[in-house]
Amino acid sequence: MTGVVGPAMTAALPPHVRLLLLTDGKRISRVLHVVAELGIADELADGPLAVPELASRTRTHADSLGRVLRVAAAFGIFEEQEDGRYTLTEIGQVLRSDVPGSQRDMVLYNGTEMLWRSYGSLMHTVRTGQPAFEDAYGHGFFEHLEENPEASALFDRAMTGMSRATARMLLDGYDFGRFTRIADVGGGRGFFLSEVLKRHPESHGTLIDRPAVVEEAPKLLGEAGVAERVEVVPGDFFQELPKGRDAYVLKAVLHDWDDERAAAILGRVREALDDNPDGRLLICEFLVGPANQWDRGKLLDLDMLIRFGGRERDEDQWRALLASAGFELLNDPVPGRWAVLECRPVAVGL
Repeated sequence: MTGVVGPAMTAALPPHVRLLLLTDGKRISRVLHVVAELGIADELADGPLAVPELASRTRTHADSLGRVLRVAAAFGIFEEQEDGRYTLTEIGQVLRSDVPGSQRDMVLYNGTEMLWRSYGSLMHTVRTGQPAFEDAYGHGFFEHLEENPEASALFDRAMTGMSRATARMLLDGYDFGRFTRIADVGGGRGFFLSEVLKRHPESHGTLIDRPAVVEEAPKLLGEAGVAERVEVVPGDFFQELPKGRDAYVLKAVLHDWDDERAAAILGRVREALDDNPDGRLLICEFLVGPANQWDRGKLLDLDMLIRFGGRERDEDQWRALLASAGFELLNDPVPGRWAVLECRPVAVGL
């Protein structure tokens, strides 16, 4: 196998070819979406198959499918063998639906109309600062999900898969067991909180989210075996939050919002910590890396921009936002990846 196209491989190409390759993202994304939707990786799980057999199994046109697979192989998703059969590569394995860490749902989501259509309105955002999604659809992102159950289900599956992967990274890199009373603010149905509590049996949790969301939490918490250690509180992170917790977690919450509204959320956490100067705010987000270096956060930042007008932030931006809400950053999180930002309350203006 020649390997995935990347900086090392493309460095040998002429500048104009490298430039045009960057414009091929929409083509590559559609190829990946098609092979994911057809379940090609699942079909290849037991070994190599020829195009006619794959076409028969997926009820597709053999010649057309073969040409799509050739592109996927050129980018390292599959490998075309000398006899014309295709086999899975290391990357192709995570396109399967039945493996730990499967990325199939995320690939499907990244290829949906609601993503590429909103990116088609990116110029609207650049000119106005307003979310491209609203320009493309005439309504907001979450309103769209409410009106389209299939899109909502796919989004939920993709975000759940991402949450499982990021949860492992965050839990491996930070000791949440330092805290006995942990509030997960905007914690959805409680997946991340349940993972924290499974690792730290001495800790107790409070799950806070909108009523329609947390009403589904008891089942998940029960299956995780932590329900007896969790208080479920219907609420809104723009309103008053329960006090008396040692740590307040905001995981993948603040990047949905611009600085003004993110500061308002932080202000509510700051109020909840008024009686506990030793308490902590734990922000779990992607920390954008240095200029001129690749990291996925720079693309995720555009997703936040076009969906809601939100943003991913680098360390300087986090420090400024935190200071505006009466917090200071205590640790040195690694940029260019998901990180836990440990923050403590300070007197505003200091």
